[in-house]
Amino acid sequence: MLPGFLLRMSQDWYLPDWKSLDARPLPAWFDEAKIGIFVHWGVFSVPAFGEYSEWFWYWWESKKRAEEVEFMRKNYPTGFEYTDFAHKFHAEFFNPDSWAELFHASGAKYVVFTSKHHEGFTNWPSPTSWNWNSVDVGPHRDLVAELAVAIRNRSLHFGLYHSLFEWYNPLFLLDEASGFKTQNFVAWRTLPDLVNLVKVYKPELIWSDGDWLASDEYWNSTQFLAWLYNDSPVKDVVVTNDRWGKGCYCKHGGYYNCADRYTPGKLPGHKWEKCQSIDTRSWGYRRNMQLSEVMDLPSIIKDMVYVVAMGGNYLLNIGPAADGMIAPVFEERLRGLGAWLGINKEAIYASKPWRIQTENSTVTVWYTAKNSTVYAIMLGWPSTQPLELTSPKTSKATKVTLLDYPNVPLKWAPLTQAAGLLILMPAMPASRGNAWTLKLEGVV
Repeated sequence: MLPGFLLRMSQDWYLPDWKSLDARPLPAWFDEAKIGIFVHWGVFSVPAFGEYSEWFWYWWESKKRAEEVEFMRKNYPTGFEYTDFAHKFHAEFFNPDSWAELFHASGAKYVVFTSKHHEGFTNWPSPTSWNWNSVDVGPHRDLVAELAVAIRNRSLHFGLYHSLFEWYNPLFLLDEASGFKTQNFVAWRTLPDLVNLVKVYKPELIWSDGDWLASDEYWNSTQFLAWLYNDSPVKDVVVTNDRWGKGCYCKHGGYYNCADRYTPGKLPGHKWEKCQSIDTRSWGYRRNMQLSEVMDLPSIIKDMVYVVAMGGNYLLNIGPAADGMIAPVFEERLRGLGAWLGINKEAIYASKPWRIQTENSTVTVWYTAKNSTVYAIMLGWPSTQPLELTSPKTSKATKVTLLDYPNVPLKWAPLTQAAGLLILMPAMPASRGNAWTLKLEGVV
């Protein structure tokens, strides 16, 4: 009999180097899911002020940005510290079942929740974060655990956002001062927290962030990922992104984020995800948010369709208030997205990019495909009859339907002998999202 190590090496075993780790197949559920909900929630949700409110502490403490400095001068007494905000993070209206119901209604298939942002406050009782976590102070609740249960009760995949670094952790500042030649913060904080999160909450996705100041060697990223893929309780299902050290973006990891709001100009050769906030000025909640700064439903659907047609996943962000309430405007957008997906879902979930991603007729059309079926998603209703599509190649077996009227075949005719078709469109169905899907069967 072979020694245990050799037995493991003969199966799917990943070494702690990028060549080996990057060869791991992406678990199928992630590409099939297409749509997720991102949730930024923490102590920063208490001041809930300024552009990129989740960075409030940094803007106020390090950058002395006038907006935040003046806000604090007007509203809080001299000597008030950022850490004092934690005592006001009560989460008194946080109902994880209500959140989960909303996320399920949105049509999302996975949720990525903040376990810890750059401020260092943990939304679970981290063994390395005494009195700076949601059980010791503030809500006095394990927010990660409660939401994980509720999300999984809705048959959604549960993921965790985790910041590798912290602005003001003394151990990190010591490592930074050494030029990252020491790894005290990694050894005593980052890796213990990551392992604890995986073992206790078993996330199916780890959305790493806060990596850009130091290399992946400093973070010991490859060692952690080798353990995650080989021996962790989620080794067969877990998905990771590409934020594991300076220079890793768009290069290493399970799928690519590349940059916030990443929007590739051509079909990427690797699975990717776009994260986009409904509040276009912030990931965390802002009490001074204006309606004009909030994406409307047609904009969300347009963005999502583009991403899916280009082979990506769409991670749509909301920032709940400190009390645990989700702003009605966010809820309205999410439920509207879910209503649209209720009609058009077969063009989105488990779809693949088609040989042509888009074309412009009297409206912009994006294509997706599933098995032998092609879907033409129209961003707007055609202004003239008939609708002209130049890309599909028809056959005698071609059948065209509108997903709003799935049992009513539409009349069509070839555009040319080589390709294309003319489609006689029916009366325009109602659609709050200003997008409709044609199902094309028997085309190539």
